Amino acid sequence: MSASLQLRAGQHLTMTPFLQRSIQLLQLSSLEFQQEVQEVMGTNPFLETVESDEPASDTEAAATEAAAEAAADHDDANERAERDTDRDTALDEMWSNGATDYRTNRGGDDDWDPALMVPGVKTLREHLLLQAGCLRLSQRDRAIVETLIEAIDTSGYLTHTSEELCGLCPPDCQAEVEDIQVALRQVQSFDPPGVAARSVAECLRLQLLAPEHAGESARELALRIVDEHLGLLAAHDFQRLQRELGCEDRELQAATVLLRSLTPRPGAGFGADETQFVVADIIVHQVQGKWVAAINPEVIPKIQVNRFYAGILRGGRDGGGTPVSQQMREARWLVRNIEQRFQTILRVAQAIVDHQTRYFDYGAMAMRPLTLGEIAAKVDLHESTVSRVTSRKYMATARGLFEFKHFFGSHVETAAGNPCSATAVRALITELVSAEKGERPLSDIKLTRLLEQRGIKVARRTVSKYRDALQIPSVEVRRMSFRPTL
Repeated sequence: MSASLQLRAGQHLTMTPFLQRSIQLLQLSSLEFQQEVQEVMGTNPFLETVESDEPASDTEAAATEAAAEAAADHDDANERAERDTDRDTALDEMWSNGATDYRTNRGGDDDWDPALMVPGVKTLREHLLLQAGCLRLSQRDRAIVETLIEAIDTSGYLTHTSEELCGLCPPDCQAEVEDIQVALRQVQSFDPPGVAARSVAECLRLQLLAPEHAGESARELALRIVDEHLGLLAAHDFQRLQRELGCEDRELQAATVLLRSLTPRPGAGFGADETQFVVADIIVHQVQGKWVAAINPEVIPKIQVNRFYAGILRGGRDGGGTPVSQQMREARWLVRNIEQRFQTILRVAQAIVDHQTRYFDYGAMAMRPLTLGEIAAKVDLHESTVSRVTSRKYMATARGLFEFKHFFGSHVETAAGNPCSATAVRALITELVSAEKGERPLSDIKLTRLLEQRGIKVARRTVSKYRDALQIPSVEVRRMSFRPTL
């Protein structure tokens, strides 16, 4: 074998840096895209904001300003006189009622913010941290308690194991399982009762052990039900439950009433930890009987290339290799990319709207099955590009604000051989459950048979999966909620 040089001709695709960045920008949400544009504008002097409103002439502006100032002076004089009289009257009334330092506390009218008087919604995390701050704990123990509070979900449950919580604690704490157990008992003593429970049974038990239920005679029997026979209570098998407990009918009734007064989600009464704001990229409206998609003008960054700087650069003898020329190319590329981005989003959105026209006319039951490949074929784009377009993009319709992904989904077969969207099946299950009689709720098997009568063949486990996704309780729980007390 000997070494040799060979020359071969070939072709291959190479992604330029601009193309790679275009793909990255395409999958950003509207808010993230605007933030990215603002960051670029802060470093590129060739980009400027487009002013939509043209300023008036100097003469017209001066006349308008003089007239506005004269009217404002006259109105301000009357308003100040009325405001001073009202303020003096209000101050006299407050001072006569014992408000001795009103001027210092409130400040002037211009400094007072009415928004400060609006009460905020306290979250469960804030409520627990406030109680933890009242305890005399060492820095290490406080860090462990705060770690447990951070691990509690919005429903008030602690889903992590003790070993996992040890790993979540700061490294300098060197927390052991015994430390986690001590901190857990401390957090479980906080308000609301039942917080930081690991299961529904533990949550109910913590609530029964709260001081407000200390004097109730049915508490001991309720504790036995929670610890040993919670499954029988959920199944509403009161006869067997009474035999297992060996109690009277009256005692079981009192324990059942006590258990129904408890809440399985102690954190439900608090606000969410954060609010997610969504801006619609597409607005769907009806024009002459046809649903049309349009770009929301509020999400389009209003920027352009500065003509003055661009003219100076063209008038010079720059060969194009300097950093200034590179910034000019980036500015022009960004302006073109913004236009191309929203054109692509609009094409995909219109294809979705055309495919789901019956949904916009009749609702969720008319939703048709749809895949990314079908939309990619309609708009002549790659399926991965359509996936990026539909990621974190939202559409404002007459039926609500939905993510693009909402209109895609799997399907099931019907008796006629036509596919039926899973969204339509879920909507039909919701309608059947809402129309059921309270004392005779529909089981999953009955729902399956009713769907078969309508030509939709699905398995019982599929119905159970859809019912759980819709957060519809099981037939036993629904029957228990409607059953009269013993």
